[in-house]
Amino acid sequence: MPSLDDVTRPPGRPPRLLYGGDWNPEQWPEETWAEDLRLMRRAGVTSVTLGVFSWSRIEPTPGAREFDWLDRLMDLTHAHGVGVVLATPTSSPPPWLGRLHPETLPRDEDGRTEWWGSRQHFSHSSENYRRHAAAITEDLAARYAGHPALTMWHINNEYCTYDWGDEAARTFRRWLRDRYGTLDVLNTAWGNDFWGQRYGDWAEVLPPRRAHYLKNPAHVLDFRRYTSDQLLECYRAERDIVRRHTPHLPVTTNFMPFWSGQDGWAWAAEEDLVSVDVYPDPRDPGAGPYNAMIGDLTRSQAGGRPWMVMEQAAGAVNWRGVNHPKPYGLNRLWSLQAVAHGADAVCYFQWRQSRQGAEKFHSGMIGHAGERGRVFRETVRIGEELARLGPHVAGSRVTTDIAVLHDWDSWWAGDQEGTLSRRVDHAGIVRAWHRALWDAHLPVSFAHPHHDLGAHRLVVVPHLYLLDDTAIDNLLAYVHGGGTLVCGFLTGIADRDDRVRPGGMDARLRELLGIDLVQEWWPLDEDEHVDCGTFRGSLWSEELTAAPGAETVAAYRGGELDGLPAVLRNGRAWYVSTLPEPAGLSGLLATVAREAGARPVVDGLPEGVEAVRRGDLLFLLHHGPDPVTVPLPGRHRDLLTGTGAEASLTLERYGVAVLAPCGTEPIDTAGELP
Repeated sequence: MPSLDDVTRPPGRPPRLLYGGDWNPEQWPEETWAEDLRLMRRAGVTSVTLGVFSWSRIEPTPGAREFDWLDRLMDLTHAHGVGVVLATPTSSPPPWLGRLHPETLPRDEDGRTEWWGSRQHFSHSSENYRRHAAAITEDLAARYAGHPALTMWHINNEYCTYDWGDEAARTFRRWLRDRYGTLDVLNTAWGNDFWGQRYGDWAEVLPPRRAHYLKNPAHVLDFRRYTSDQLLECYRAERDIVRRHTPHLPVTTNFMPFWSGQDGWAWAAEEDLVSVDVYPDPRDPGAGPYNAMIGDLTRSQAGGRPWMVMEQAAGAVNWRGVNHPKPYGLNRLWSLQAVAHGADAVCYFQWRQSRQGAEKFHSGMIGHAGERGRVFRETVRIGEELARLGPHVAGSRVTTDIAVLHDWDSWWAGDQEGTLSRRVDHAGIVRAWHRALWDAHLPVSFAHPHHDLGAHRLVVVPHLYLLDDTAIDNLLAYVHGGGTLVCGFLTGIADRDDRVRPGGMDARLRELLGIDLVQEWWPLDEDEHVDCGTFRGSLWSEELTAAPGAETVAAYRGGELDGLPAVLRNGRAWYVSTLPEPAGLSGLLATVAREAGARPVVDGLPEGVEAVRRGDLLFLLHHGPDPVTVPLPGRHRDLLTGTGAEASLTLERYGVAVLAPCGTEPIDTAGELP
């Protein structure tokens, strides 16, 4: 399988980090192109993505092919030493396709058509859409397969289209037949005797369109599974075409960060290179930990191999209520943070800020202020530093002792209308637990509940409402094999069909966690908390009785649950029945991790300073506004400054140090930039 190293390591040269972004030169007069490439050379850009939204330019009328402009661009980039990630343009079909073939347009759950004029306006189930997408992909791949500028394929863009229309109804039934075989099995899996909704003919089965009252959650769960699978079919069809022409080049498509619409584990298994778009809010005090979480998840989806930041913003975005620019240094900090967490490619949307269209206020690596602007000056600095780091870091890996379990099936199942609390949000809970580990300076990876967990000292399950039998058996085997497990509330409640387990939690899991009985669930209002002694809990609480031999580590104080366990321990298995306040959760997880043998990379780190070890290098990243002094484990040399450091190091606001152990010989990077 081709890897990112095939792209980052030109013949006869040491590894490098890819740097660049989406380039949309078709939006500009052709005389701008050479100027763009001059500035790219100045900024150290090594890679650009071309053609993401170019379908109507390549095929202005049905069957036409206009490649001359793209030929000139491919030749020009190659002449300037810049590699091309060539995109298939299928995320934005030309207007003529929807006009001539309206069945290619998606419909929402009310049956309304989503028209052209934006992007992602395609029905993933439409045979006509797929046929036209395959045709343009075939011709694109055939034309540029041998072009020396081509380094990688980028399929479509941010797959995120839902469709409740007739085309989707047809393929949804096919998907259900493949999954269940017969209507009797389907009726049982969906619990269709509830409200008398048994199906007697496949023609009666529709996507979960607008309903008078609550929809069947099992029906909705399968529709979300189906949608992810349908989009994946579209990706695979185009991927297989370009692979046939260029089996030596890696193929990717860009994920949106921690998004519920795609089963990221299933999708990542189909990619040569996992890439992600990530846009933290510069005003969010938790943006640094969030960026770390996206890096940890993406690296884990890649099986620990290097991954790619396909898109980020050099400054402001344009889609929040108020879109703030990044303070000086924050762009650099988050870019190097991605490298620390395993990225071998740091790219942006977009190279040059657009002057027209819906994203003209979305920043670019070169903004409206031009090359004298602050954003471009930062772009140049980041390029210089990535070129310096590339030979030392590219291809190396991050290893961790702690795994956080996450599963899209569970996310989808828990995100339903008829729950005890709509405040319980899977993504928010996972983010809170990851943040708690980050605050404790504990590096983590993510894993699917079916993965082999044996290499981890500690496994953390923030919130897996749905756990199938294979996952539960896996958790039992992990703990019985000597691992330490911490589970959050509402874990293991439902089976694969969203059927509540007898007793309110799987019996094997209750035995493992030391729970005798789940009496009642007690969700909490927004302004409501529970006193747990050493910390307060929010969002949720539970009326549990402990099994004999289990230890109540923290008990509820006062109210209906007075004296009952809030945190329960049964040997190496822990259960947390509320959401502790941040400091309480971080302290609890730090205690469990220390006992399990998982420790921070560096002891005694100040608040807001992150330490990540990638290969032999130690990354220190300061997410705070004021200078801090960081203790060092031995003598090091900062690869960014070339200076030595011993005992301690001062980091300025948004400061970064990349430390190699003393004795590491510097690598000559002369000539690495084009």
